[in-house]
Amino acid sequence: MTKNFELILALAFLALLAVLALVGLPGNILNLFIFMMIVALTAQGWNMLGGYGGLSSFGHAAFFGTGAYTTTILQTTFGINAWIGLVCGVALGALVGALIGFLSFRAGLKGSYFALITLAFAEVLRILANSWDFTGGASGMMVSLKNSFWDLQFADRRYFFLILVVFVVLGLFLTRWLERSAFGAYLIALRENDQAAQALGVDIFRIKMQAITLSAAITSLAGCLYVQNFLFIDANVAYGSWISIEALFAAIVGGAGTIAGPLIGSVLLLGLGEITKSFSGGIPGIDLVVFGIILVLCVAFAPNGVRGYVADLYRRRMNRPPSSPKIV
Repeated sequence: MTKNFELILALAFLALLAVLALVGLPGNILNLFIFMMIVALTAQGWNMLGGYGGLSSFGHAAFFGTGAYTTTILQTTFGINAWIGLVCGVALGALVGALIGFLSFRAGLKGSYFALITLAFAEVLRILANSWDFTGGASGMMVSLKNSFWDLQFADRRYFFLILVVFVVLGLFLTRWLERSAFGAYLIALRENDQAAQALGVDIFRIKMQAITLSAAITSLAGCLYVQNFLFIDANVAYGSWISIEALFAAIVGGAGTIAGPLIGSVLLLGLGEITKSFSGGIPGIDLVVFGIILVLCVAFAPNGVRGYVADLYRRRMNRPPSSPKIV
């Protein structure tokens, strides 16, 4: 399966979802599709750092929440336009990513140490947001309902879904660019063997800083869009571990370090989780059980994710010699 073919399949799938949304879907299905795109965008951000760079993070909620709170505060407290708030949220999220990266990489943290320090930063931000009046404290903050394009709110939620699809498509093209760029080659080299990459002259600190900044920007964009959809945010939602887990799971299950992996993982996990909740009568936490089972199965039977498993099957099929004709 070539990279271009993978990209075309992902674009065709998103086009199909867009057509289905325009034709008309039940409200609950459309809401599920919207949430899938938000998680897919977050997973794309994680994939830039964890999938291609091998720097697994447990704290992408730090970037998601920063974007969410920034656009909310700018809109509710200062009356700033939602699109400007979104740009500011992405910029501040990227800045937080650069700060965390600078402190972590200067200290030489990697592997489980880096994963835990990102989790710690997200937890510190959650506690601060839960305590400050400026962020609404434990009560959270609510964005006023203003249905207009300039406020990034729509009475017809199909239009918001289409905007999300556009952002996910841009994420796919950005990932494809990454794979073909020198920066992407350096990032993959760093993932495979950072000491060998450094010996060959790669500035691993600069590459890591660029990767975490880019990853944080994409994740904070997902946080901004989450707020514009639900019009409410609090510390446990913005900086909660749930979004870090879903982004990580979606990328790994779909195929970390691939173009379509985050999209495949988000659709698979959230789709199966919703189906399980429907058939189980809505048992609390049943979707998390499904996530865990899928992750275990992927680790055991598809370590490269669903995308990698399908690609391996396709490769074996293409290389299989033709069967001999039967003699009757």
